[in-house]
Amino acid sequence: IGVDLLMSGIIDFLPSPVQREMIIGKNPKDGSDKVCIPDIESSLAAFVFKTVADPYAGKLTLFRVFSGTLKSDSSVYNVTQEASERVGQMYFLQGKKQIPVPEVCAGDIGTVAKMKITTTSDSLSSENNPIQFDTISFPKPVLTKALLPKTRADEEKISNALKRLCEEDPTLIVERNIESHELLISAMGQVHLDVTLARMKRRFGITVDVKTPKIPYRETIRGTIKVQGRHKKQSGGRGQFGDIWIEISPLKKGSGFVFEDNIVGGAIPKTYIPAVKKGVKEAMEQGVV
Repeated sequence: IGVDLLMSGIIDFLPSPVQREMIIGKNPKDGSDKVCIPDIESSLAAFVFKTVADPYAGKLTLFRVFSGTLKSDSSVYNVTQEASERVGQMYFLQGKKQIPVPEVCAGDIGTVAKMKITTTSDSLSSENNPIQFDTISFPKPVLTKALLPKTRADEEKISNALKRLCEEDPTLIVERNIESHELLISAMGQVHLDVTLARMKRRFGITVDVKTPKIPYRETIRGTIKVQGRHKKQSGGRGQFGDIWIEISPLKKGSGFVFEDNIVGGAIPKTYIPAVKKGVKEAMEQGVV
């Protein structure tokens, strides 16, 4: 109620984009300030401020044109990604309705579907006169939970669904923990997480169980020790036999992993040494507890 009166008031009483202060961007080549003039005859400069994951139209990219004109079915240079990208049919959004337009001029907000490399906070311009705007600073998430798909079908679809939701909402962070082998999602709070999971179920038909993440406990070496390992296998013929001695000593915290080969005189062929190093690294990742 009253939306038409509100929009008419905005058109009649609020200043036009031409009357606003000059927009300052950066020259990506040398980092110097660059003035963006809000004029349709100027070089193109636009900024992507939102991405929407639509289950039917795909990824919708919403952008504001600060200067120049962006035409449908043309190419545009993505300054942030340093690559050109094809632009298809552009639209004006009115609620859920998409109105096709031949071009989006300075001061207008438009949308385009299925852009491959362009994401939120990217700057768009002409390649011969690039300008880059400051990216949006998003807060860091404060709540992390582990997701467990309920069915095999959900497990196959969940990665793509979470990827599209993260494109739409940059405050979401999704990662797979290599130590606990869990799929983790981080959000701004419990309400944010609940809304995200409800959106995933509504748009992509995927339901998940939510649980507290596991804590990956770690061990460390506290003293110097020598250990011996033997490998015996008889499967016909001459069989296999290996005798390995390893000396383990602690390093300063944060020094990482150092592997030294103290074999002298060629007693063991050097082709076997990388396998020993690989086994030690795998044992470090898995631990003994």
